[in-house]
Amino acid sequence: MQKTKKMQTELSDFGALLPAVRQLARRAGQAILSIYDAASPEASLFDLKADQSPVTAADRLAHQCIVEGLQALTPGVPVVSEEDPASMAALSRGAAFWLVDPLDGTKEFLSRNGEFTVNIALVMGGEAVWGVVYVPVLAQMYWGGSGLGAFREVDEKTAAIRVSEQLQPGSRYRVVASKSHLNAETRAFIERLGGADLLQAGSSLKFCRVAEGAADVYPRLAPTCQWDTAAAQAVVEGAGGHVVDLQGLKLGYGQAELLNPHFVAAALPLHELVKAN
Repeated sequence: MQKTKKMQTELSDFGALLPAVRQLARRAGQAILSIYDAASPEASLFDLKADQSPVTAADRLAHQCIVEGLQALTPGVPVVSEEDPASMAALSRGAAFWLVDPLDGTKEFLSRNGEFTVNIALVMGGEAVWGVVYVPVLAQMYWGGSGLGAFREVDEKTAAIRVSEQLQPGSRYRVVASKSHLNAETRAFIERLGGADLLQAGSSLKFCRVAEGAADVYPRLAPTCQWDTAAAQAVVEGAGGHVVDLQGLKLGYGQAELLNPHFVAAALPLHELVKAN
């Protein structure tokens, strides 16, 4: 019991853990770029996982880098990674664990558009309490958590970020989505918002666009898994935003069902977002 309490205290110390976790994300990004930038044959090779999603050597290299680093940083704290099916057994609504997507946007990696990210989240009590999102091609880092604020580092300069604070219900919203997931349900939701300007972004960058105030709404009415959203959700919430399902309930983590419900990340609560339209 004493060891568990000590672990929880250490994990709650965001300031102490953050530099090391950010460095891990950066190292994983560098590992990805070692394949991506070299334009080697490995950069275009992939296997299909059981769900028919692609996995590359870069996914595996980033996974190894992050998992080894987190295990050294917080021994005894489970690491759940998209690239290790056996690690899913550590999912828990009560205990603390790391939730990792070593390379979010493998399709973006393969299409070489640069819009892929490294994602590391700390989950405690079923919530993503803070997270780090790194964009290797842009060398941009985002991090934050609810009650902790949110930040962005560009060119080694760090600044606090906030969701759009001028947004009013009934405004013409800036909606960020990806072409590959702009299905009929998503289009119908966007129509409910009234006038909207559509922006494009890949991977968890869509969350980051909301967190930094560059977009107002990110609706995701298509399948995602827990590791796809945890780190970026923490950043959005740290920036004053909301990530909820279509009933307005905050996304949670640690449940045995890996798939998230459909959700909306936005600067406004869901009921305010749609009530005026």
